Amino acid sequence: MKTIVILGGGVGGIVTANELSSHLNRDHKIILIEKNSEHTFAPSYLWLMNGDRKKDQISVSLKSLLKKNIEAVNATVNEIVPAEKKIMADGKEFHYDFLVIALGADLAPEKIKGWDGSIQTFYTYEGAEKLHETLKNFQGGKLAVVVSSMPYKCPGAPYEGAMLIEDFFAYKNLGKKVEVDLFSPEPQPLPVAGPELGNAVKSILDKKGIRFHPKMQLDSVDTKSKQLFFNGKETFKYDLLVVIPPHQAPEVIRKSGLANAKGWVDVDAASLQTKHKNVFAIGDINSIPLPGRWVPDKPMMLPKAGVFAHLQAEVVANNIIKTINGEKSGDKFSANGYCMLEAGEELAGFAYGDFFGEPNPQVQLKRVGKKWHIGKVLFEKWWLSPVGLKKDIYKNLLLAGGKLMGIPIKL
Repeated sequence: MKTIVILGGGVGGIVTANELSSHLNRDHKIILIEKNSEHTFAPSYLWLMNGDRKKDQISVSLKSLLKKNIEAVNATVNEIVPAEKKIMADGKEFHYDFLVIALGADLAPEKIKGWDGSIQTFYTYEGAEKLHETLKNFQGGKLAVVVSSMPYKCPGAPYEGAMLIEDFFAYKNLGKKVEVDLFSPEPQPLPVAGPELGNAVKSILDKKGIRFHPKMQLDSVDTKSKQLFFNGKETFKYDLLVVIPPHQAPEVIRKSGLANAKGWVDVDAASLQTKHKNVFAIGDINSIPLPGRWVPDKPMMLPKAGVFAHLQAEVVANNIIKTINGEKSGDKFSANGYCMLEAGEELAGFAYGDFFGEPNPQVQLKRVGKKWHIGKVLFEKWWLSPVGLKKDIYKNLLLAGGKLMGIPIKL
């Protein structure tokens, strides 16, 4: 009997556990450790922000998303000891033969100089809910959306957020009274996806009247005078501030000996294995450099996105299954990713391509339209449906739609 321990109940952890459950016999033990018993679908925080969703529409019991022979442990991981193949979680000890780390990235807003409770964000459930109430009462002025630092989860989310905010005020006939400015340390929108996609997104922002300010590294915020300070650049006065906070690996990773100098976990780009045998790190927690350097002097890393956590989970699960069954484990991760990019007015674009492409990622944005928005709604329904017939129906709808559009979607 082998024991596989999975840390984290987000996209990567859930997919890994269910894949293992589907292909291993009951002699083997699958343990998933997650601090939250309720799972919220983070991509829908944007819809929570603009009032299109309520909490009960984007939250479900974690156990409902897991197959029955998976042991779900509701606990916080306190210690990882690879040398002893041991995990400590809320005082309980777990030993493993295979370990999959899918703990994601934590938000660290306190790292912003001048941060206080008046600053808004849509990167948490609580933040998105609070921001919705604030937007309802905002009657006009300068609204700043600021990417505070790199890296951050979901490279398209700041741009989607700005477009959905602009759409929110346009619907209220306040569009002419609200100016939306988007600041980022990036040289273009979504540089991790290559220049073609970045230019396409920039064009959409321009059409919506959203001013994009590249290469703006946030230095500090003065919430009393409502001013933003950028390194070596002019200041900007705002009336409402929405920030994508700094991201960092969970503390347990940073003190485990697994983290690199920047706090993330280095892995083999093909197998997702760490420096320790049979210990894997998937999703937002890992660090994978992209080939090529199309942005001068700035090596790019694979973006932290749910689609890659999903794809990496399948690779790791399949290789664990083959190893346990005495077969050669040769599955490799290929960064062929996709996402629906919300643009407001129930419209979305669809970005798809090879993030490992050279000399830069080969990612294109399909024409913005309603069908991609419908696709994102179906994806949400599929993900949040409990394991069973209903989930399979949504899955088949998505796969059939992808085939019809000529898009090789994997679920």
